[in-house]
Amino acid sequence: MTRIALLPSAYPPSLGGVEELTRHLALTLRAAGDEVEIWTSCIDHGEGTEVSWQDGILVRRFPMPLPGARPGSWPPVASDGRRTLVDLRRAAEEFRPDVLHVQCFGPNGAYATALSRWRRIPLVVTLQGETVMDDADIYQESHTLRAALRAGLRQASAVTGCSRFTLDDARRFGLPAETGEIVFNGVALDETPAPRVGGDQRYVLGIGRVVDKKGFDLLIRGFARIADRHMDVELRIGGSGPALGELARLAEATGLGARVRFIGRQDRAEVAVLMAGADCVAMPSRLEPFGIVVLEGWRAGTPVLCTSYGGPPEFVDDGVTGLLVDPFDTDAVATALDRLLGDAALRRSMGAAGAARVRGFGWPVIAEQYRSIYRSVRAAPAPESVRGRRMDL
Repeated sequence: MTRIALLPSAYPPSLGGVEELTRHLALTLRAAGDEVEIWTSCIDHGEGTEVSWQDGILVRRFPMPLPGARPGSWPPVASDGRRTLVDLRRAAEEFRPDVLHVQCFGPNGAYATALSRWRRIPLVVTLQGETVMDDADIYQESHTLRAALRAGLRQASAVTGCSRFTLDDARRFGLPAETGEIVFNGVALDETPAPRVGGDQRYVLGIGRVVDKKGFDLLIRGFARIADRHMDVELRIGGSGPALGELARLAEATGLGARVRFIGRQDRAEVAVLMAGADCVAMPSRLEPFGIVVLEGWRAGTPVLCTSYGGPPEFVDDGVTGLLVDPFDTDAVATALDRLLGDAALRRSMGAAGAARVRGFGWPVIAEQYRSIYRSVRAAPAPESVRGRRMDL
C-alpha cells in the first residue's frame, strides 16, 4: 500500500481532461488498495485552504499564486505563497504521503517541488502537454513558471509524459535526453452507451475546447470540400470557447450553413452517446500532445480521423485503428472524410479495431504503470535539494 498525494492543476467540479484523468486515476488507485488524497488549487482563488470529500476521497484545495509580470504583485503573492506552503506542510504531516504526484505542471507543480525538497518526499511529475497547449500560452509568457518547471524536473524522482512528443518538448526545460517514461492517458471503459439505433441523422463529430489549437476551422474547410458528395451528412461541433463565433462565420462563408451544427458543451454521458452515433469522430488539432478524444471514439466503436502532429502517431495505427492526416492539408482532410463516409465496411472494421485497441488504455492498466513508478521512487534515495538560484514563491 502506498500513500499518494495527487496534485493536479485542477480537479472536479472544474471540467477538463486533467480533471477527469486525475479523478479516474485516484479512484483506480484506491480500488487497488492505495491511500489517495487530492491536493489542488482553490476553485475561486479563495484566501484559505478548503477541504471536502468527493467520491470518498479527501480533496484539499489551496490558494496557489505565482508572481505576475509586474513587480508590484510580488509581495502579496509571496505572503500568500508562504501561507500555502505552511498548509501543505501541515497536510503532509497529517497524511504522510509516500509520493507527491503532479499531473499537469503549473503553480501546483511549483508548490509540490518546494514541499518535496523540504519534506524529502519523492516527487513524480507527469507532463500533459501544458508547455504547448495552454490556451493562454502561459509558458511563453511567464518566466516564473518556466523557472518552476525547470526546478521541478530537477527535483523529480521520476518524470512521465503522456507521449514521447511531450517528453521531447520538455528537453527545452532541462529534462535530460533519454530520460522520462511514457505513460499514455487512460479512459473509463464502462462509460459506453447502448449501440446506435438506425435511422438517425448521419454526422461527423468534432468535440473539445473551441479554440484555435483544436483546428475545427480546418475540419470545416475539409468537410466543405466533400459536403456535396454526402448530402445526408452534417458536421457537429461540441464544446465552448472563444473561437465559436469565428467558426460560425466560416461555416456560412463556405456555404455549409445549417449543415454545421454547434451543439455546445456536453457532459460525459452525452459525449459517449454522440460518439456512438457518429459516422466518424474527427480530431483535427494543429497540435495534440495526446488526444483523449481518440480513446473515447475507440470506446464507442466509431472510426477516428486525427491529426498527425504530436502524440497520436505514437498509438494510432494509420489505416487500421484510425486515419492520421495533416490538418493543414485541406485536400488530405477532405479525402479522409470522403473515404470514411463513403465506405461502411471500412467504418465497421476501423471501429472494431479501435474498440479492441482501447482495452489496453483502461484505467487499471494505466494505474498499474504509475504504481510501478511509485514503488521505484520509494525504493530509490531521495534527490538532492535543488541547487542554484532559489525560486521564491
